[in-house]
Amino acid sequence: MKTIKWLAVLFIIFCCALVAVVMHFDKQSKQPLNLNETRVFQVKTGDSAKGILNRLKTQGVLEDNLGLKIRLKIEPELANIKAGTYELWPSMNGLDLLELISNGKEMQFSISLIEGLNWREWLLALQAHPQIKFNDDFKQQLDTITAQLPEQSIEGYLLPDTYYFISQTAAIDIVKRAHLSMLRYLDNAWQNRALDLPYASAYEGLIMASIIEKETGVAQERPRISGVFVNRLNLNMRLQTDPTVIYGMGDNFDGDIRRKDLKTPTPYNTYVIKGLPPTPIAMPSKLAIDAAFNPMVTDDLYFVSKGDGSHKFSTTLQEHNVAVRQYQLKK
Repeated sequence: MKTIKWLAVLFIIFCCALVAVVMHFDKQSKQPLNLNETRVFQVKTGDSAKGILNRLKTQGVLEDNLGLKIRLKIEPELANIKAGTYELWPSMNGLDLLELISNGKEMQFSISLIEGLNWREWLLALQAHPQIKFNDDFKQQLDTITAQLPEQSIEGYLLPDTYYFISQTAAIDIVKRAHLSMLRYLDNAWQNRALDLPYASAYEGLIMASIIEKETGVAQERPRISGVFVNRLNLNMRLQTDPTVIYGMGDNFDGDIRRKDLKTPTPYNTYVIKGLPPTPIAMPSKLAIDAAFNPMVTDDLYFVSKGDGSHKFSTTLQEHNVAVRQYQLKK
């Protein structure tokens, strides 16, 4: 009888000790990381969970890793870590870290592709981002996309926005996302356009949107500028818009437009050609697209920059000439 009592006491002591040990290692696995600020941490292909824990202990990020190694035995799914780039925060503990890298919740990077810039400028921005990679087949994949587009040009066909991605995302993947976003937005705008617009296709509306984008950065002016251009197209008047001239000049543009530039024929010189240029001249924003497909109803046929980003609108050439003398020739 005494033996049974002693065995019961020993069992209770063992259980208490086991609980204490488990609680100790559980507490240890939830100790905050030794970080004063966020840190980028790389998990490479072939790394093991135990190897990661040893590395972090050596680096002083973890005080001890024994509790976490025991955790790996209890929860083996935590050992199935994913290669990638992760962001560690001072508020994290060791268990948080294991859950992060086993779930593959990689650090997100971003790039803001700005409205009003053209494809060459966007390409430079993509190339300059250290977390975006250009594979050898980038041009081939881009050519596959552009082969299906009017004029085989990507210009205008990427929607300006901030795009989020993980480290070493392929540049073509971001281009495809921006292209698909533009296709969806453009199709919706075309389906909900105003009546009797002088566009034969959604693409012509996209060209117009790009011109509107380059003409003004004042959001509330965009529908009115669209109305001016629509009026001019309906009257078979030349658009006579400087941004198209600049785009057509390409590398020859040095920052100034001269009278001879306005007279030099290019496919984009709307002082020379009638109608729209052959392609967009920039990547238009949603607001510019909305304006192109829903222009303000106006009698205006002219506008001139006031020099502060806004414009003076006129219905007659006489009024316009007065405005030009007031806002341009006085400079």
